[in-house]
Amino acid sequence: MPLQDEPLGFIVVDVARLFRQRFEAALAEAGLGVTPGEARTLYHVVTYGPVRQSLLAGRLAVEPMTLVGTLDRLERAGLVARMPDPGDRRAKRVTATAAADALYPRIHQVALTVRAEATAGLDPEDVDRLRATLSAMRRNLDGGDGSAPSDEGAGG
Repeated sequence: MPLQDEPLGFIVVDVARLFRQRFEAALAEAGLGVTPGEARTLYHVVTYGPVRQSLLAGRLAVEPMTLVGTLDRLERAGLVARMPDPGDRRAKRVTATAAADALYPRIHQVALTVRAEATAGLDPEDVDRLRATLSAMRRNLDGGDGSAPSDEGAGG
């Protein structure tokens, strides 16, 4: 099949799979003690501030019970804290700790290295266009406006 006929969705999924595999290997090589799922969870908590546990599960596209296991491990490692949400005592808010704030730059550096490997030999303007195009596709499919995730009432 000619390259231009390869389904776009197949290419996107394949690239995502390869990115994830390389990121997982790079995290293991770096010895940071976190899995890709834990790193992704920390990204959201560190970047967007305290967030309701239920909203975080939605952002990560994981089942709430799956997130509970991830948060349990991160909490035991001293990287997140879960506290009652002041707006709804039944809900929990997840907050990054100082240890997470200290670890996150190292995780981010691993991600930057993997991104550099993935984009090696590509024109920086092409990478910027790809980012913009994929972001637009995400907005189209998600129905959102593409802005940072919001968490009304989360105080963050």
